[in-house]
Amino acid sequence: MRVAELIKPLLSGSSSRHEAEDVILDVEGLREYLKVSKQWLYERTHLKEIPHLKIDGQLRFEKSKIDKWLKTFSVPSVPKTERILKAVR
Repeated sequence: MRVAELIKPLLSGSSSRHEAEDVILDVEGLREYLKVSKQWLYERTHLKEIPHLKIDGQLRFEKSKIDKWLKTFSVPSVPKTERILKAVR
């Protein structure tokens, strides 16, 4: 059996997994996903702070872009030695 035949199922599985990540959410779907209020979402979209689409006047959100946006708020962890040094100071 050739290598290409062995990896073909693996490659096709990864593309379908990628497509599943590109889900379109409405306001209610994103509200549930982020655990926030509708008002908070409407404020963020009005201020253009959250990536969104407007389709025929309706707000929609690409889950992959929301996940990327969320990563911008990530706070890196601090090594234990640095935490101890800060506590001693």
